[in-house]
Amino acid sequence: MDSLISTEALAAELGAADLVVCDATLFPPGDPRVAPALHAAARIPGARLFDLNAIADTDSGLPHMVPAVSHFERMVTELGIGNASRVVCYDQLGLFSAARAWWLLRLFGHAQVAVLDGGLPKWRREGRTVESGEPAAPRRATPPYRAALCARRLRGIGDMLDNLVTQRELALDARSAERFHARVPEPRAGLRAGHMPGAHNIPHAELLSSEQTLLAPAALRERFARAGVTPATAVVTSCGSGITAAVLTLGLVVAGLPEGALYDGSWTEWGGRSDTPIVTA
Repeated sequence: MDSLISTEALAAELGAADLVVCDATLFPPGDPRVAPALHAAARIPGARLFDLNAIADTDSGLPHMVPAVSHFERMVTELGIGNASRVVCYDQLGLFSAARAWWLLRLFGHAQVAVLDGGLPKWRREGRTVESGEPAAPRRATPPYRAALCARRLRGIGDMLDNLVTQRELALDARSAERFHARVPEPRAGLRAGHMPGAHNIPHAELLSSEQTLLAPAALRERFARAGVTPATAVVTSCGSGITAAVLTLGLVVAGLPEGALYDGSWTEWGGRSDTPIVTA
């Protein structure tokens, strides 16, 4: 299963017994919209709500961090996702948070997962069917989901501090240039502004068209090349809280470049500590 699926291809597959469509919407900090309410108002027929704040380590002091294997297994089983399921993730913004759900499933060993290119906005612009009303509870998957954690896709604070010395991986930061260069304050209170030493900035929006679809592979490769990424480059992606970093990871995969890893704590962790170096210039 390719990592990106078109609205046309998904429409042709709707209703397939092995297909699970997930609304993985998460709005950025300060956005008052509530994903469950909008999911009830309009969703792709049969879609289940993939709550990134719940399918997470809810005991962490950081937002939507990677959960324990047992928690992930339990939550996706309740969504009706089995090991043989084909999963399509979308979001209500176009292509913002769906890539995080795609990455999370891949992290736990699920290869049969794709992101809907352009998300619900493109689906609706094309006049495709949506349903509304309180969604029915999904049927639990049987047998229960069994995960296989792929740790090479994940980085923590220790890895990132070590990388400052080894420089084995190129850090790509998906935040806006204004945030990366400390020209504006961070949207989350208490965070210092700036970026990690050695990091390169690729705002995630630069990988998207005006319709919030991912750029063509050649254009993606060109944008990554300008940040120093070659087919031999080991990459780790980052952002504000591990959400749009996954858009960069998705872009790398679609571009045919090495997938690399994702720094889960991202700037919420790095910028929230006093012992991590930052660059503001």
